Amino acid sequence: MTITCVDDFRALYRRRVPKMFYDYAESGSYTESTFRRNESDFERLLIRQRVGVDISEIDTSAEMAGERGKLPVAFAPVGMLGIQNIGGEIKVARAAQAYGVPFIQSTMSIASVEEVAEAIRAPFWFQLYVVKDRDFVRNMIHRAKAAGCSQLVVTMDLSMLGQRHKDVKNKLSIRPNLKNLINIATKPRWAYEFATGPKLSFGNVVGHAKGVDDLASLLTWAAEMVDPALDWDDIEWIRKEWGGPVILKGIMDVEDAKIAADMGIETIVVSNHGGRQLDGAGSSISWLPKIADAVGDRVELMLDSGVRTGMDIFRARAQGASGVLLGRAMVYALGAMGQSGITTLLEVLEKEYRTTLGLSGRTATKDITRSDVYFS
Repeated sequence: MTITCVDDFRALYRRRVPKMFYDYAESGSYTESTFRRNESDFERLLIRQRVGVDISEIDTSAEMAGERGKLPVAFAPVGMLGIQNIGGEIKVARAAQAYGVPFIQSTMSIASVEEVAEAIRAPFWFQLYVVKDRDFVRNMIHRAKAAGCSQLVVTMDLSMLGQRHKDVKNKLSIRPNLKNLINIATKPRWAYEFATGPKLSFGNVVGHAKGVDDLASLLTWAAEMVDPALDWDDIEWIRKEWGGPVILKGIMDVEDAKIAADMGIETIVVSNHGGRQLDGAGSSISWLPKIADAVGDRVELMLDSGVRTGMDIFRARAQGASGVLLGRAMVYALGAMGQSGITTLLEVLEKEYRTTLGLSGRTATKDITRSDVYFS
């Protein structure tokens, strides 16, 4: 199959991965209105076409959180990448390192932070879920620091779980029921890799959280540890434990962005968790310019949720983001083709982004401005 766009990865991913794991990634909470809006609102943002500019040399590079990359993108933290494709976290991290963009590892990864660090021997970013067990949180922060992670990304919007109907109906579990086993039998490539691969384990949690010694106890722990008490004081505590700046992910309101700016937070990710939490919320791209106007140059902004093309990267940059996080696009590519899929994804997006820069009359990421886009 010739891959020319992210949708090609999605189609191949759907054929190769069990339905319950495809649905886990390709779903939003409740009615999925926010999940759909994340993509459709990008399409409403039109790009100005300009001519008469020398575009023989184009610079696609950008700086995000003080780190320069080949593109204004990073790979978002997504749990269970190692179930979508065996060794998933390490495969994405290696491809990202080779291409020159950041990889953000999730707390709920299959591979541990130490395993990723050993595999790539280069700085990567780590995403932290704040759970009720503060000893676990403290230990996780210091493990990430010891592993050489250069950025700590704190997820703010998971103090309560939004329901994904598909997961409930599929009875999503790392221990599949008969119906799911029958579906897995129709995915021979995936089934073979997992039958012959290493035993699954959530390496950041199993053996590190109190009472979590196997996958069964992990499921109970995960359900009980979501912390509805997470507040701004906890963020101050995390900053002190980390010993440096943190990135806050999940900011979707001007007032919250102002609070973060007043605290001295340097970077936030405008994100609605890919439409997987508060259904009925606005899209990330619709909130980005409002937040950018409110905090000005006090806080660096990134964007997550809905990015599917190089044109979307351009749009986000024009609306005030230093760069974007790739979540579902990453999962599609990984599930479809493994590590080579991630490399191909970056090549596809770079070509789209480079072409968009040139045809809009821009020769570098740094030259993109709000005036380069307009709403239809």
